[in-house]
Amino acid sequence: MTESKSQRIEPSKAFGSDRTKKSTSLGNKNTITIPKGAKTSKKRVGQGPGSGLGKTSTRGQKGQKARASSMRRGFEGGQMPLHRRLPKRGFTSKNHKLYQSVNLGLLAKLGISGTITPEILKQKNVIQDENLLIKILGDGEITTSIQITADAFSETAKAKIEKAGGSVTIRTQAKTTKD
Repeated sequence: MTESKSQRIEPSKAFGSDRTKKSTSLGNKNTITIPKGAKTSKKRVGQGPGSGLGKTSTRGQKGQKARASSMRRGFEGGQMPLHRRLPKRGFTSKNHKLYQSVNLGLLAKLGISGTITPEILKQKNVIQDENLLIKILGDGEITTSIQITADAFSETAKAKIEKAGGSVTIRTQAKTTKD
């Protein structure tokens, strides 16, 4: 049995005859407007008996979960909470300074000599940021004379640089943390 064109439902009335047509000025003909009732407002509980959500305010009757301050964060029903079960060891200092470390052996391996500044170390990809704190460590040997500028030096690094005929300069304007 074949249907005639007049017996079919028109596509514009498929969602109700009061459906508003969307503008097709941009050529977007496949969009459907949001049906009435799809977006509802938030439940306003505790606004008196006339609202239908008064008295117990959708919390049922009595009991722990019906109270305003039912359970604190991390409460596990009386079981020893996780933050109390885990061991607590050591401490973190508020005054900790994070240094970018550079070994003398790496400077010798890269063949860097003469005057060494944080900008040169950044160009050679020895450090990540020239504005952060830099510490020179004494791991490795250095034979060439270098004049190096950094924020801190280990005792062995300082001794090795001065033994090779170089000098150390301590920088003062660096940042202590990465922003």
